Amino acid sequence: MNKILLISCLCFFHSSLFAQKKNEGFVLQMKKASSPISVDGKPDDNAWKETDEAANFFMITPMDTSKATVSTSVRMCYDDKNIYLLAICYKKLTGPYMVESLRRDFIFGKNDNFLVFIDPFDDQTNGFSFGSNAAGAQWDGTMFDGGKVDLNWDNKWTSVVTNTAEAWIFEAAIPFKTIRYKKGITQWGINFSRLDIRVAEKSSWAPVPRQFPSASLAYSGILKWDAEPPQAGSNISIIPYVLGGVQKDYDNDAPANIKKQAGFDAKIGVTSSLNLDLTVNPDFSQVEVDRQVTNLDRFELFFPERRQFFLENGDQFSNFGYNNIRPFFSRRIGLNAPIIAGARISGKINKDWRLGAMDMVTGKVDSVELPAQNYTVLALQRRVFARSNIGLIFINKQAFDYDNGNDTAKYTYAPYNRNLGLEYNLASMNNLWTGKAILVKSFSPDKTGNDWVHAANLQFSNKKWTAGWQHEYVGKNYTAEVGYVPRNNYFKINPAVNRLFFPGSGPILSHGIRLSSTYFFDAKLTEQTDNETFLAYTMSFRNQTVFTSWVAHDYVKLLQPFDPTNSGKDTLARGTEHSWNAWGTEFVSKPQSVFTFGFSTRYGGYYEDGTRLNITTELGYRIQPFVSIALSTSYNDIRMPAPWNRTTLWLIGPRIDITFTNTLFFTAFLQYNEQQKNVNLNTRFQWRYRPASDLFIVYTDNYYTDPLLVRNRALVIKFNYWWNL
Repeated sequence: MNKILLISCLCFFHSSLFAQKKNEGFVLQMKKASSPISVDGKPDDNAWKETDEAANFFMITPMDTSKATVSTSVRMCYDDKNIYLLAICYKKLTGPYMVESLRRDFIFGKNDNFLVFIDPFDDQTNGFSFGSNAAGAQWDGTMFDGGKVDLNWDNKWTSVVTNTAEAWIFEAAIPFKTIRYKKGITQWGINFSRLDIRVAEKSSWAPVPRQFPSASLAYSGILKWDAEPPQAGSNISIIPYVLGGVQKDYDNDAPANIKKQAGFDAKIGVTSSLNLDLTVNPDFSQVEVDRQVTNLDRFELFFPERRQFFLENGDQFSNFGYNNIRPFFSRRIGLNAPIIAGARISGKINKDWRLGAMDMVTGKVDSVELPAQNYTVLALQRRVFARSNIGLIFINKQAFDYDNGNDTAKYTYAPYNRNLGLEYNLASMNNLWTGKAILVKSFSPDKTGNDWVHAANLQFSNKKWTAGWQHEYVGKNYTAEVGYVPRNNYFKINPAVNRLFFPGSGPILSHGIRLSSTYFFDAKLTEQTDNETFLAYTMSFRNQTVFTSWVAHDYVKLLQPFDPTNSGKDTLARGTEHSWNAWGTEFVSKPQSVFTFGFSTRYGGYYEDGTRLNITTELGYRIQPFVSIALSTSYNDIRMPAPWNRTTLWLIGPRIDITFTNTLFFTAFLQYNEQQKNVNLNTRFQWRYRPASDLFIVYTDNYYTDPLLVRNRALVIKFNYWWNL
């Protein structure tokens, strides 16, 4: 009997991994344009009349059992330089479209939009996404993990949107030089997505089950070329920049510092699918500031990478591992030292192999005796089965000319740190089964033994059930100086299950329960140190409103002294044990309104038999399509025995986005953080005077909260230009 069961399971997984492409019957013929196309948002060019049409979209949400109620028509063609796309998005209801603003890379769920997902290798894992909202704001990003889109990627392409009483029309030209593809492949994966907020409907050309995003490449159709796609030809771009600015440090009463700087990036197409990026003296002053949070955690918080150089194909480096086990985290590079230069080659070698290699050099900082550093990262990925892959990563951080006279006690900084890792990513053909397993070892001059990481997870997802298991082991001496691993010396297990129900009628679209429990033990599995058991119930309404309520139980045994308010008060002793119960709610309003709001609440126990109340709110108002106003707040009221007593912590962040046109933007973001006793103001003006070429004016201010005194202030003007050779 056991043998029969084992054989049945093996046959099931074999069919899941090797099955034919789910939507291979959805084929769009890609023909060369018979005449020139003018990208003006008008479907009147003669070439469009001779193209095939992708229509009759399928509904994804609210339910995936019927055709879409809003009609969409898509056509594509190409010439020697560009891919052309025309989408006519017909309206079901009269009246205006719904958008936030003309801001680029808009939030998907808050805008009427049309998107295309392109899989040039038809490997159902990696690709590119382009699109627009109904007002003409562009969206572009790289795709990874079979259905995720990194919107930080930015490249050259053009599009125009026009509006009529019956439809809004999106027309675009995407240069072959913008995307990466392999010569000779005449069958690409493709799908089109449409979101109409007013009728609360998401749809796609090739059908996608509602539990997956419309970007899921496992469910893409086929773009069949009438001939080999043209070669991109010479693909070299130089992106120089110059900037000037002034900075004043009032904290130290230092004189104003005049900043003058120049540098450049370069992009070189080694092949049509492999790209070399170079940077010399890069500057990231235009990058948007991080959104602050109230920190009540015992471990380091994670903030995502925003710098453009690290983002294209960045998933191959940064997605190795898990959220809290990242052997490589690019924000470690240039964190406390200037980047002098860097190079990176990344992309596809062929349909089965991906390559990523990066080398960065940072300068020394004499004030803290930090030596110059070299960072080298090598990532290699091999596709196995239909959509799974095996990955290898090597990370080396090496100091230049750093000699301690062979006295390890004199090391201020480690002369080197290395990580070597192996990873298997599982993705079944129909995306029902996903998972990952990793094994990583670190190498350091002063730490040996117990320097391994092992982790694995497996998840099953269908319309009604989601069930998963994850476990992690991080050794006591495991070190990732160029990674993000906030804690070590632990073993963790995390089972979770979710069940959804779908009423046949009424205002509720779905409702369901989720149960998860996370246990932490020491690395030898001799003692439990943490546990959180979490039970939640969620109701999703047909108008896209979502409400969740939850209860949780927590247990913590402190491994280090800890201030539970993180505000400079006394600390709880190492080894003390704490447990409590809590409950909370979450609410997100329907996106159809120009005024949107959401909130979350949490009330219950806390450390040392204390209590904690947390209330967060998100308010938004839009004046379509030019202005978006948002206000986020977080309030914590912590009550504990002396010496902590009562601690209240406010975090307030008003923000305004003004999009004069889809190439002219202004953003102002103010953050008041009571915990850090800081007020931060960041304003940014951006003029995209040509595709991927910008003028930035950035002004920042930091103040003490009480009294309100300026700490530092800076103004930077930056100009860059994308020059194709």
